[in-house]
Amino acid sequence: MVTIRSLLFVAWLYLSMALFAVGLSPALLMPYRQSMWVIRHWAKFCLFGLRWIAGVKVEFRGLEHRPTGAALIAGKHQSMLDVIAPFAVLPDNCFIMKQELAPLPFFGWFATKTKMIAVDRSAHSKALKDMVRQARARHAEGRQILIFPEGTRAPVGAAPDYKPGIAALYRDLEADCTPMATNSGVHWPAHGFRRYPGTIVYEFLPAIPAGLKRGEFMALLEERLEGASNALLARDPIAGIPMPVHAPARVPEPQP
Repeated sequence: MVTIRSLLFVAWLYLSMALFAVGLSPALLMPYRQSMWVIRHWAKFCLFGLRWIAGVKVEFRGLEHRPTGAALIAGKHQSMLDVIAPFAVLPDNCFIMKQELAPLPFFGWFATKTKMIAVDRSAHSKALKDMVRQARARHAEGRQILIFPEGTRAPVGAAPDYKPGIAALYRDLEADCTPMATNSGVHWPAHGFRRYPGTIVYEFLPAIPAGLKRGEFMALLEERLEGASNALLARDPIAGIPMPVHAPARVPEPQP
């Protein structure tokens, strides 16, 4: 039954993507907020289908910590859904994506129109500078910049591997950073087409204040984001217990 429902959902997902992108493509000729409207409503449509076809409910917690103005958000990345779901609750979400996705028909066109931050990962240090430059412009426009510190989807239970991009944005933007934990990989795995019934939770945590030193910030972000995500996994009956929970990162003492 899981396989059949998953196949039906995948077919429905890509069909809905095509219908929204093609049917509402005139939005590409209008100001970017009209294209954002298309993406936001497609995201909600996706969550609707995920629940009623695949039996996967999506729940948002900690909405009192959800930023609504210019902000930096660091999310745990276990699933493709992590890119889609935040559009349902963030008013002007802007995520960091691979540059090779930009030329894709409709998806890439809408991403370009809405000024998502496209990065050429093969360019290394140049890519980091370009990402910071684009993020500075989006932040000045009052948008919520979503970055996944690990850079790519990681299977549930994998050891965290935080990249330097998040630290560069935190330093350059001089902004608070809101962690966003999740257990999405249990029900929508990083790889494969099966979707497992249950509840996916996205939890916004209290913001980490701006101005911390790099090492202190990275340790605190990993401790909070991994700790909250592991707690969601441990409470998820489908994930099973015990989950591979990693020890919290040690937070260095602030330097005088």
